Amino acid sequence: MRKPHFPKASIGAYLIAIALAIALPILAFVALLLVQLENNERDVLKGDTVQDAQALSRVIDRQLQDMATTLRLLSSSPELERNDIATFFARTETVLRTDSLFVLLMEKDGQLRLNTRWPLGKPLGKTGNIAALQSALNSGRIEASDVFMGPNARRWVYNVTLPLEHSPAGAALAVTQDADELAKLVTTQALPPGWSAAVVDKSGHVVAAGGPTTLAPGDTFNKDILPKLIASSGVYQDEKTLPNAVLGYAQISGWSWKAVVWGPIASAQQSLMSTWRFLIYGGVTLLLIALIAVYALARQVRTTIQSIADMADRMGRGEIVSPVDTSVIEANQVAIALSNASFDRSVTEDRLHFVMHELVHRTKNLLALAQAMTRQLARQTDSVDTFQRAVADRLEGLARSIEVLTSEQWSGVSLRRVIDIHLATFLQGPQQLDVLGNDFLLKPEAVQNLGLILHELATNSVKYGALSAPEGKITIEWTNEVTETGTMIRFVWSETGGPTVKPPSVTGFGTTVTKTHAAASFSGHVEVNFRPAGLVWILTAPRNMMERQRT
Repeated sequence: MRKPHFPKASIGAYLIAIALAIALPILAFVALLLVQLENNERDVLKGDTVQDAQALSRVIDRQLQDMATTLRLLSSSPELERNDIATFFARTETVLRTDSLFVLLMEKDGQLRLNTRWPLGKPLGKTGNIAALQSALNSGRIEASDVFMGPNARRWVYNVTLPLEHSPAGAALAVTQDADELAKLVTTQALPPGWSAAVVDKSGHVVAAGGPTTLAPGDTFNKDILPKLIASSGVYQDEKTLPNAVLGYAQISGWSWKAVVWGPIASAQQSLMSTWRFLIYGGVTLLLIALIAVYALARQVRTTIQSIADMADRMGRGEIVSPVDTSVIEANQVAIALSNASFDRSVTEDRLHFVMHELVHRTKNLLALAQAMTRQLARQTDSVDTFQRAVADRLEGLARSIEVLTSEQWSGVSLRRVIDIHLATFLQGPQQLDVLGNDFLLKPEAVQNLGLILHELATNSVKYGALSAPEGKITIEWTNEVTETGTMIRFVWSETGGPTVKPPSVTGFGTTVTKTHAAASFSGHVEVNFRPAGLVWILTAPRNMMERQRT
């Protein structure tokens, strides 16, 4: 017996396992798709972060370019050529028309000759960022300084400086602005929630910042990150330095500053996180609903199977069971099959009891017949060998009847078949037998008794009658006669073509069978006519003593 591949478990456990086997791979596949989507989103996020940094760099670049343009306009004013500081001061206020930008006029040593932040004539010191001045003078082009603390304004500022060549008014002209004013341009409205942006100068200090960051102008940006921002633009990501965050940067074209944006990945992927939460909550909810539905289904199936098992148990005890009605079509079919089987089993058992009873009855009859036959043969034979042959011959004929009855399950055998079976071994050819009459089905008792009679008639014919000569012939014919008491059958055995027949001087077992036993078995009358031309044997009996009625 093959061992089962799966452990023994209830139908509910298997149904739940089936539900999990279906649901979990689907959820796992969806989760895999979301992981892939998350990776794609991160790639998109990196690209968006760089684009946001580049957008900020362009905004700052426009501001610096505007300041450079202002410087170029102011540097060409004739007042500087005439070293007319008062007129230049008035002209500058007209050009700027703003309170956020201020113009500085500086000597090579950084001494301020003019600062539009303060009234003309107020004593001014040196610029607070001599290094930026010297760098612009050395390069000969416009440069933006690092952020620094203004000595006069006492706030964080930055300068855009333009060197003046051969000007009697001074060595350089600069536009200065408070870092807080520049911070107004560092907006984070287009960035994901929780993200920050900053402008970092050449030395790594924050010029302006926006968003939730705690960085302020003049603060040093992360020293672990800045050395790695070497490309013109790009993305920086490091779980140790920026856990669960990403940073994008872009060099401000033509200037020494960088635009930087950064923030948590989760907030940038808020929609994806919402999808994850929906998947988790929805998946768990659907899985619970599926398990509840499977549990209810399992209870229904278990109840159905228990009903079928109860039917089978009752059937095993020999009861006739009626089919149960369930919600499972296949179970109903099994229930009907069990009900039919229980009925068939009951019928079979009843039939078996009947057959056993009949077998006992027939066995008693056969034993009585065999006993009577042996006693009679014993009285009529003078040696053991003769007795043995006579008994064996009669038992063989009886065995033929029993064999054919067994093949038909003792339900009866046709008359013609009984005749053929018992005479087949006696005939020298088929021409020696004629059978006339409408065939019908014999009762089991009639099969045995008529078979014994035919065997005796054939045995006698072989010894003394028509079958002892090749030209001899047997004719068996039966007809119906309707009388007042019912339908009678007239069964005739007649012989022709054999030796001259003489009546026997003594009667033996054969005579007893063909006359006494035949008449008694069929409740009829037997006539035997020993005509010289051939024996004629006639049985007249009620047809119902021979015929088996069909049901």
